[in-house]
Amino acid sequence: MAMRYNRLTVLAGAMLALGLMTCLSVLFGYATTVIPRIYTYYVSTALFAIFGIRMLREGLKMNADEGQEELEEVQAELKKKDEELQRMKLLNGPGDMEAGTGPAIPQKRCLHFISPIFVQAFTLTFLAEWGDRSQLTTIVLAAREDPCGVAVGGTLGHSLCTGLAVIGGRMIAQKISVRTVTIIGGIVFLAFAFSALFISPDVGF
Repeated sequence: MAMRYNRLTVLAGAMLALGLMTCLSVLFGYATTVIPRIYTYYVSTALFAIFGIRMLREGLKMNADEGQEELEEVQAELKKKDEELQRMKLLNGPGDMEAGTGPAIPQKRCLHFISPIFVQAFTLTFLAEWGDRSQLTTIVLAAREDPCGVAVGGTLGHSLCTGLAVIGGRMIAQKISVRTVTIIGGIVFLAFAFSALFISPDVGF
């Protein structure tokens, strides 16, 4: 989206979606603190190991063009959204206000304050990220570590990744393959799981 629309608007919509998702995930994780820490600690360690193994398997099975294929899918979806937006604009065109065929005034006022691109960036990002590994990891970390620290760290991490994607997403995708990122992510998850075996459940990372 940042390659086709105003980058600041896309960044704002994506960041709001990711910030909201992070806060909700932290709340979900914090709700599990009623469970004894030793259980959440080792369950989260097992989940880290599972995530790591799955990511390594997926990364090793990926082909070199995996990232390009995903980019083309996203572009096709955005094109479809654009066509729907154009149809809505035609249906809600100026029309004849006296005949009652023009757009409603509240709708026009609303569009002055909320950009359709902002809404689209928010919706697509929220739906794409909901239920993925980053959300599950945030829930797991909030269940065993300081929720405020997890919320701040998760938001900063999302901000960095989203900012890089908005500024130079296509260039980064051409330089670094999805396969490489997936394998590195799997190794990081396994490293966390392995290190947890040598740390007492009563001691935070």
